[in-house]
Amino acid sequence: MQSYAEARQKRDFFLFILAGAFLGLYAGLYEPSFNNYLNDVFHISEVARGGLEFPRELPGFLVVFTTGLLLFLPDVRIAVVANLVLALGLLGLGFLSPGFTWVVVWMMVWSVGAHLYMPLEASIGVSLAKPGEEGKRLGQLGSAKTAASLVGFLLVWLGFHYFHIDYSLLFGLAGLCAVAAAVCLLLMTPRPSKNKRPKLLFKRKYLLFYWLNVLFGARKQVFLTFAPWVLIKIFDQHVTTFAALGLVCTVTGIPFRALLGKAIDKFGERAVICTESLLLVLICLGYGFANNLGLGSLAIWLVFLCYVGDQLLFACNMARATYLNKIADSPDDLTPTLSMGLTIDHAVSMTIPFFGGLVWMKLGYQYVFLGAAVIALLNLWAALKIPAGSSIAGHLSVSAD
Repeated sequence: MQSYAEARQKRDFFLFILAGAFLGLYAGLYEPSFNNYLNDVFHISEVARGGLEFPRELPGFLVVFTTGLLLFLPDVRIAVVANLVLALGLLGLGFLSPGFTWVVVWMMVWSVGAHLYMPLEASIGVSLAKPGEEGKRLGQLGSAKTAASLVGFLLVWLGFHYFHIDYSLLFGLAGLCAVAAAVCLLLMTPRPSKNKRPKLLFKRKYLLFYWLNVLFGARKQVFLTFAPWVLIKIFDQHVTTFAALGLVCTVTGIPFRALLGKAIDKFGERAVICTESLLLVLICLGYGFANNLGLGSLAIWLVFLCYVGDQLLFACNMARATYLNKIADSPDDLTPTLSMGLTIDHAVSMTIPFFGGLVWMKLGYQYVFLGAAVIALLNLWAALKIPAGSSIAGHLSVSAD
């Protein structure tokens, strides 16, 4: 009986890794293409692009409530639903978007599925791990997704560069990958989750953590929305550029995350977030003023460098999680406080891009990134409020991812 249970667990883990690979492939197809799709097919303005983030991020803000509607299902079955919804959104973007209104509809459908699955992935991975091997299992999942996303980036680059594929085919393939992931998850054995369902927790003690999430949400959305838009609108870059940059970011991100984890352990969260903030100021200035430095054709390479650096620094969000880990009153506070942080993050993410689009229209894109530099300086100020690493006694365990 024990051997049967072990065999079933190994089978389920293989299916879970396979589902992760399909989702990594979908991400590699979709992520470098969406902004160019909006520009090439619908020619939207910077204000419309900024405003689009409100409906795109709204499902992330509501994810705790969305998950609550499906409490009667095991995690694996909710994950099936999430990936089918995600696939529907992608297929709708590819084949059922005759106008921009339908793009918004299908993008929201995609976002519901994507945000619904995010908190489930770690929960399912942990449920398939032996005690003490949770990190190993999640690391294996991350490796599979990373390898598959590299294949996706390469397919986008080859497809647009040599075979002149269109966005409908690209989103169709991404949608089929999500369907394949759902099938893999459907074949798994449902089991109770070892993690609690996401809840929200607000404590005065964690105010600095919440404030760091506000600033991260603002910083994140400025770069996710307007950094690609600078490359598209100001430097006239094609989708193949984003596929190539995705390859570079993914390959360099693997050793960077490992080094970053060691840096957090050695120097503490305050040093890491302060360094992140100072580097972000430089990146903001690079995005905004590369064209004004007299670099000529080299200006675009400075922006490429800023893009890669910006993407790598997203990993510094793990320092916020480890900071919370060190100050939490009990292990039971971790998941609901992280969920509250994610909700706050998305509340900011929904609003910042709209005002950024207005600033771009009225004053120019440079001022969007000057504003982002101010956010980075506020992040520096907040990070200086974190006690030195040695003065916070770590007592819990939380995944850095």
